Amino acid sequence: MYSRKQIVIIGLVVVLVGLLFSLDIKGLVKEEGQHSGEAATEAATISSVDVETVSATAKQELSAAMSRQVTELETKLKSAAEAEKPALIKALAKLWQDVNKPAPAALYTEQLAQQSKGYADWMKAGDLFASAFQTERDSLLQPAFNERSGSAYKKALELDPSSLDAKTGMGVAYVNGGTQPMEGINILLDVVKQDPANQKANMSLGLFAIKSGQFDKGVGRFKTVLQQQPSPDAWFYLATCYENLGEKANAIDAYTKSKELAADPGFTQYIDQRIEALKK
Repeated sequence: MYSRKQIVIIGLVVVLVGLLFSLDIKGLVKEEGQHSGEAATEAATISSVDVETVSATAKQELSAAMSRQVTELETKLKSAAEAEKPALIKALAKLWQDVNKPAPAALYTEQLAQQSKGYADWMKAGDLFASAFQTERDSLLQPAFNERSGSAYKKALELDPSSLDAKTGMGVAYVNGGTQPMEGINILLDVVKQDPANQKANMSLGLFAIKSGQFDKGVGRFKTVLQQQPSPDAWFYLATCYENLGEKANAIDAYTKSKELAADPGFTQYIDQRIEALKK
C-alpha cells in the first residue's frame, strides 16, 4: 500500500500531465455537437452510478486490511439506525479521502450534504466530485462525476449566492460538461470581474485557454495565479503556454521553477525531458 506522501507525489504527476491531455473541453475544442445517442448513454451512466459500485471498484486497489475496514463500516451502515448513519457515512467519507479515492468519498459526502443541507457539505461534495472527474480514466464515469460536481456546487450557491468558490466550481462543471461551455466561461469571467486575483477561477480559465489553443491568454491567467501563490502546477502550465508560443527561454525557466517546488524524482524526470527537448 502506498504511503500518503507517495500518493501525493503520484497524484501530482498524474494530474499535472494528465489534465492537459485527457480532459475533452467540448465546445471549446470541438465544433461537433453531442449526438442524441451519446447524450442518452451519458444520462444513463449518471443515473446508474452508485456508491456500492464505485466502492467495490475502488476497494480492488486497497490493501486487504484497508478493504476489510471499509467493508466493515459499510456493513454497519446497512443495518444502522437512522440516528447512527450520519457518523458512519462521515467515517466512510473520511476513510476514502485518507486513501486518496475521491469518487467514493464524494458519494458519501453527497449523502451527508443531503442530510445536513449545509453549504460546507455541498461545497466539499462538489470539490470531491471535481477531483474524481479529473482523475477518473473511465470515459463513461467522467460525465457522471462532473454532473454531480456541478449539481453540488449549484446547491451550495443556492445556500450562499455570494460564494465565488461555488460559482467557480459550477462554471468549471458547465465547461467540462460540454453542453454549456460558454455559459461556464461567462460564469468564470464574472468571478474574476468581481475578484481579479481569484486563484481557482484564473487557474480554470488558464487551463481552458490551453485546451482551446489560446496560449497567450493562458500566460496572463497563470501569472495572476502565481502572483498570489507560487505552485508547481501553475508554473508547469505557464511553461506549457510558453513552450507552445515558441518562447523557449521562458518555458525552460517556468519548467525549472515547477520542478524546484515539486521536489519529486518522478516529476523531475519528466520536466528534465521537456527542458532537454527545448534546448535542441
